[in-house]
Amino acid sequence: MIRRIVMAAAIGSLALTAAACNTVSGAGEDLQSASDAVEEEI
Repeated sequence: MIRRIVMAAAIGSLALTAAACNTVSGAGEDLQSASDAVEEEI
């Protein structure tokens, strides 16, 4: 029983970590594109 709970927590943590990584990557790309647009205007 405890093993199942630990396994579920581990899988949930991995899923959240993967989602956060993708979110940070997407935010970085958004900032880069905004930076490029400002640089072009200047």
